[in-house]
Amino acid sequence: MCEPTVRVRAFALGARGETVRVLPHLSPASAESLRTALRRARFTTDGVRELLGPSAHAALGRGEVEPAFRATREGGELGVLVRLLLLGGVESDAAVTAALAPLTPSEARDAGLLVPAGDGWGAALDLRPYADDDGEWWVLSDLDARRQDRDHVTGVGAASLTLAAATVRRPVGSLLDLGTGCGVQALHAGRHAGAVTATDVAPRALAMARATFALNQVDVELLEGPWLEPVAGRRFDQIVSNPPFVPGPARVDYVYRDSGQDGDAALAALLRALPGHLEPGGVAQLLGSWLHVRGEDWPDRVRSWLPPGVDAWIVQREVSDPALHVGTWQRDAGLDLTSPEARAQAGAWLDWMERERVEAVGFGFLTVRRTDAEPAVVFEDVLGEVSDPLGPETAGWLDRVDWLRAHAADEALLAAPLTVAPSVVLETYAEPGADGWTEVGAAVARTDGPRWRHEVDGPAAALLAGCQGALALGELVELLAVAHDRPSGELVAATLPAVREFVRHGVLVPA
Repeated sequence: MCEPTVRVRAFALGARGETVRVLPHLSPASAESLRTALRRARFTTDGVRELLGPSAHAALGRGEVEPAFRATREGGELGVLVRLLLLGGVESDAAVTAALAPLTPSEARDAGLLVPAGDGWGAALDLRPYADDDGEWWVLSDLDARRQDRDHVTGVGAASLTLAAATVRRPVGSLLDLGTGCGVQALHAGRHAGAVTATDVAPRALAMARATFALNQVDVELLEGPWLEPVAGRRFDQIVSNPPFVPGPARVDYVYRDSGQDGDAALAALLRALPGHLEPGGVAQLLGSWLHVRGEDWPDRVRSWLPPGVDAWIVQREVSDPALHVGTWQRDAGLDLTSPEARAQAGAWLDWMERERVEAVGFGFLTVRRTDAEPAVVFEDVLGEVSDPLGPETAGWLDRVDWLRAHAADEALLAAPLTVAPSVVLETYAEPGADGWTEVGAAVARTDGPRWRHEVDGPAAALLAGCQGALALGELVELLAVAHDRPSGELVAATLPAVREFVRHGVLVPA
């Protein structure tokens, strides 16, 4: 699973202490020099974590920077870079010259990375290491001090990590990163896609992404424009998107989060349009939020947005009431929630929700696949904490849908040998009574992925125990019918729907 260094509040200080807004423009030569310096100093996720130690690193997660400043005192060139680029410190010209060599401070200034600060230098942009299990990158974005700018470019945040962890990582010929921001999803895509295209409506975001790609030697086609307009007429094997998905009034306070359309209308339009940009069998994955409207069932609302000819797996991960929704995104923007401006904005937002009869706002993952077969459309709530990345689970879900489609006929399913997945356990539970504990129920549960759990009775548990890949499902049902003295036809009718659910959730797998 992807794990970034912890984001902290950082400041770019000009000569008089004012914040300075710049755009990065790394030439091939300056990118090579900067890359050399970062590697030499071990400005990597592991290098930074080792320098800080567990206590100071944990403190950063709480927004406490002083322990990190103290931990870097004897950190040499890496300490200089951590204080300069991650902690918002000002470093002397001599220290910066040594830490960034062969890139000079003046070259870093010309590339948009540093600004003069008294007799030293401060960071003009956020530059931090980012890694997954397969390697290391560096990502450029705006400083948190500039977070209230309308076209602020966020770095590696929770949404980026969430989407990266949920994305299917299989080799594909072409991939589109729609709304790339600073380029995080495109970095990951470069590992498994033959060609990567990234779009964004914000020129500032494209400049950040371009510099990030140059620094990491990743080849990405960058296109400017809203939504799918830059790729009109084109199709891709895979599309990933972290779009501006925050439902609210039709306005744009911050480009990275606000669509400019009313409520969840932008997500609805995107879902309708995406399949037209997918190759046959192509998969699109995105984050999104939808309204829970009084008198409506949220799955029905989202289902109405899906065009024909797509499989869809919609997973709701969070549900927020209106006040929590508004407060969360105001804090995300760095607003003082007690200020008159923030209160006015919150009031207008909550008034809009009342008019639209919004009871809550859902957030989650949406996976759609273009298909010529009878579509499989599934809505699920996974509201608890999930420690495992959902990318492998999504890939497995798509495979299991294909398998179930190939075994749609009862005869085909009964002829298939199945086995219980290795991560599945049988849980039994009991309640106390006069004569001790009395078993009152049982469930099978996966101990990995989303931890799918299904209540089972005695016959169902016995059937699952027999699924060891040696006998076809139909043979096991016949044996079970004899053992429980029930007509086999009756048992088949009762069993197959449950078996299909077990397969869809990966509790049972083809032998």
